[in-house]
Amino acid sequence: MLDNPQHSTIDETSLRYEGWRIVAVCFLLATFGWGLGFYGQSVYVAELQRARGWPTSLISAGTTFFYLFGALLVVFVGEAVRKYGPRLSLIAGTLAMAAAAIAIGAVREPWQLYLANAVLAFGWAGTSLAMITNTISLWFDTKRGMAISLALNGASFGGIVGVPLLVMLISHIGFASAMYATAGAMLVLLLPVILILVGRPPDLHGWHAATKGKPQSSTQIRAWALRDVGFLTVTIAFALVLFAQVGFIVHLISFLDPVIGREPAAVAVAVLTAMAVVGRVLFSLVIDRLNQRLASALSFLSQAVALLVVINLHNDYVLIAACALFGFSVGNLITLPSLIVQREFDSASFGVLISLNTAINQVTYAFGPGVVGALRDWSGGYSLPFYLCIALEVIAAALIMVRGKPRATLS
Repeated sequence: MLDNPQHSTIDETSLRYEGWRIVAVCFLLATFGWGLGFYGQSVYVAELQRARGWPTSLISAGTTFFYLFGALLVVFVGEAVRKYGPRLSLIAGTLAMAAAAIAIGAVREPWQLYLANAVLAFGWAGTSLAMITNTISLWFDTKRGMAISLALNGASFGGIVGVPLLVMLISHIGFASAMYATAGAMLVLLLPVILILVGRPPDLHGWHAATKGKPQSSTQIRAWALRDVGFLTVTIAFALVLFAQVGFIVHLISFLDPVIGREPAAVAVAVLTAMAVVGRVLFSLVIDRLNQRLASALSFLSQAVALLVVINLHNDYVLIAACALFGFSVGNLITLPSLIVQREFDSASFGVLISLNTAINQVTYAFGPGVVGALRDWSGGYSLPFYLCIALEVIAAALIMVRGKPRATLS
């Protein structure tokens, strides 16, 4: 690796460092990305079912298509950022997400829903985890964990604030007009910010000079990664946990409603979401100094304990406390894979590897809600699917501690 004098002069802890402006841009990007791409799906299902009278299964299948097609696109995000640069990549993601919002508002026929979800998948790939981690990695090295954690609080903000605002807007001006207005707001807020604040990143690792020769291609990096024990243990462990996490959260209100009632169930979900923010902020202060595989394993086990309590104890306050425990690690589970990849693998391959990891995780967790729902219908209750989630969490906790053999640099 080449020495880089520029890196020695960078103080990532300084508030004046330009990288923190990039964090602010990514926070705003995550707010719209998760608000429209992830949490917004629940709004689209309800509104289209109400307005069009289509079967919920048809609309939900569109959501599954969105996740799976989006996962295919996410694989190439790191390559796009490396080839076209962060500014153009962020602009492309913003334009795609705005176009998707307009398309969803204009849906009149089922086939149009699938077309809109295809556009939404492009927007999701360009505004969510892979894009944010790839962008921030260009500005941060020693404080990358904190930077990514703070930026991804925009994801929670999109769910806590963005979705209620969208629902309120729909009630006042209708679904189509609300989607058009949201797309306009995204363009007005994000495009100028990206154009003004996102410039050329510093060369933290001497990467530009080091790769002017003949760098390993993205295809070669992906092929190598899928044979590497260290990469596979990270990817499979988080895929299993996110499958369990998403499946549990999607079905949480359905489980809690008959047990403790609708209002306490809503409080439990709100507490879970709030604790995800608290956990991410607190972790951001220390995450760069931790053994990140061990931190991941303990997070998985804490969720397993919370699930065990949820299944067996039906006191209102105990269930809310269990949801708080579960939620504490929810936000960190989308941050930790990128930090482990950063620490254990060559920096020049980071973008490709984290994009591949994100894509595999997304394909896996797309089936979580469906499998949990199917097992619930088959068994007549949520105990069986939630015990499956516990088993996956425990397996993942063991798997994440397997590092594999030390590897040579990928160049």
